[in-house]
Amino acid sequence: MFENSDKTNIQELGEFGLIDYLTKAVELTEPSTVKGIGDDAAVLDFSDKKTLISTDLLLEGIHFDLRYVPLKHLGYKAVQVNLSDIYAMNGIASQITFSIGLSSKFPLEAVEEIYEGALIACKKYNVDLIGGDTSASAQGLVISVTSIGYAYAAKIAYRSSAKEGDLLCVSGDLGGAYVGLQLLEREKQIFLENPQIQPDLEGKDYIVERQLKPEARKDVVELFGTYGIQPNAMIDVSDGLASETLHICKASKVGCKLYEDKIPIDPMTYETAREFGLDPTVCALNGGEDYELLFTVPQDQYDKIKNQLDITIIGYITEEAAGCEMISKSGNVHPITAQGWNAFKR
Repeated sequence: MFENSDKTNIQELGEFGLIDYLTKAVELTEPSTVKGIGDDAAVLDFSDKKTLISTDLLLEGIHFDLRYVPLKHLGYKAVQVNLSDIYAMNGIASQITFSIGLSSKFPLEAVEEIYEGALIACKKYNVDLIGGDTSASAQGLVISVTSIGYAYAAKIAYRSSAKEGDLLCVSGDLGGAYVGLQLLEREKQIFLENPQIQPDLEGKDYIVERQLKPEARKDVVELFGTYGIQPNAMIDVSDGLASETLHICKASKVGCKLYEDKIPIDPMTYETAREFGLDPTVCALNGGEDYELLFTVPQDQYDKIKNQLDITIIGYITEEAAGCEMISKSGNVHPITAQGWNAFKR
């Protein structure tokens, strides 16, 4: 993949030289950052707000395939999936640390692309890169991102705070990332069988981007603030709608009614799923990696929610004894089960 002899061997720089090289373009803009890169630890000041922290680990061959994932997109996505956890708490992300483990096959220019993607994400979301680590890796590429953010205590939305009667809502649309992954995997197999055939992704930009370049929903959190919407419970959709719905219900000790015909699915996702012989609803329920926000709100906030074009009411919360059920388009009732994604099941 990196056969160009003009590529720079990282050993020429050494670890500290690599860190200096990669962080020379880092700019700090977040007021809560007192001290960033350059000391033993960063220093942050959130005043009277609560601090939110989340960490994600991405491993080559488990979470991404470099045969079709551009390095710049990978850096961008690594940041996005981590920021999403902060927004899922109804908080604002303010800083990240970005750590990377590299095998000898990666030249400096490849690492630059990864960091460039990460810094693009930081700039777009007004997040400071304040530290991290670099290491050699015998197992390919490893990326670890820790995101830090803040929220006032009364605004934080936990998974465990859904109430009976709450409306169950989701942002955006679902299933696109999973169907995009199926498309990329198909084109990879065709290429491996015949390298002369170029990938055919024409007209599928949206679902490919949903997989390769997801966008964390900071805008939804900002919308909550603008319209005075306070979610009772919230989670980001990383493992599929079914899994995340069950997480909220289990943590809150409630049940739910979810309506299949209310699940938002983009037409391109729907049509492409059908081309693959897949049920679009199953893709939305179990696909994952959409990074939309699933949340509950009291019914008295219905008027604030109903006219938000990017938010869909997909059901409501019931008592725990009623269980977690989906009402199909034909009116049949099915228990919600989550296939989700299991990194330990290979």
